[in-house]
Amino acid sequence: MARDELAAWLRLLLTPGVGNETARKLLAAFGLPEAVFTQSPAALQTVVGARTAQALQQIPDKLEPALERLQSWLAESDRHHLLNLGDARFPPELLQMADPPLLLYVLGDLQALRHPHKLAIVGSRNPTHQGAANAHQFAQALGQAGLCVVSGLALGVDGAAHEGALAAGASTIAVVGTGLDRVYPRQHLHLAHRIAEHGAIVSEYPLGTSPLPANFPQRNRIIAGLSQGTLVVEAALQSGSLITARLAAEQGREVFAIPGSIHAPQSRGCHALIRQGAKLVESAQDILEDLRMGTPAVPEEGSPTEPPADDLLDALGHDPVSLDALQARTGLDTATLQARLLELELDGWVGRLPGGLLQRLGQG
Repeated sequence: MARDELAAWLRLLLTPGVGNETARKLLAAFGLPEAVFTQSPAALQTVVGARTAQALQQIPDKLEPALERLQSWLAESDRHHLLNLGDARFPPELLQMADPPLLLYVLGDLQALRHPHKLAIVGSRNPTHQGAANAHQFAQALGQAGLCVVSGLALGVDGAAHEGALAAGASTIAVVGTGLDRVYPRQHLHLAHRIAEHGAIVSEYPLGTSPLPANFPQRNRIIAGLSQGTLVVEAALQSGSLITARLAAEQGREVFAIPGSIHAPQSRGCHALIRQGAKLVESAQDILEDLRMGTPAVPEEGSPTEPPADDLLDALGHDPVSLDALQARTGLDTATLQARLLELELDGWVGRLPGGLLQRLGQG
């Protein structure tokens, strides 16, 4: 993007009284930002009020420093990008939103934004141990199945989801509520670097933007908008994750929720979503089937039709068994055991194993 074009976009968004909605009205009326600033006050007042029309005649004091900062950032790396609404690389899913970002700052691989199958995984910043494990395991399984995991880089479920996707060698996108020259929370600095290497970090906020509380509900619409569906792992009734789920539903996207204990506050948001029509899921395969991403693997011709030799399969046996009993038989910790069970499911043995194993995997 040329300097003059960059300057015009920044000037538009830095003008007092001009937010996304007003900017879209101006662009619809006059074309590109450069054209907006050639209009007379009278012409501008046909679209915006007199005060905003007057403000558009003034060059914001912050423009030149912001422009210098942005150009320096873009020149630092070929993985630093700025996309505007008219850019062919702008994610098409966001153009379907009622309130798309006008500018999208991207750190990482632009191809991640073009991934055909993206799923948001969101939830509590203070999940239970099981909730964090579920987020990691679902993200890892879905990543192995070819999905790109979208989340918000927050502590708790978000971080676990990004980690799960990375563990699968899959692409992952973090949508943040700060400028891309900052990492919030600081505990996720290393995770942010890994996401930028294997996916992308995106923001609609200018460089230097602090983690203001109002930014995070706003960024949730981008998390929902980028994704074909949203999975809520754990959420309290007042959780921001429910905002993401609501926005996903309003945009016609799928909403999934993992149920939990009726005694756990972190499960109440998920249970409320299920009552409102979200799809209850017990395994990654539930999501893959709903998104029509495939079914359990069918063995190729000549491959074995019996389950492979496996100590875990031996421990499962043919009769129903609780997770606690299975742990006692195998000596595996909860996370490892559930991951192994999920691997068996994804490898296609579910449905062909005896004794109702599919139901027992879901209960586990």
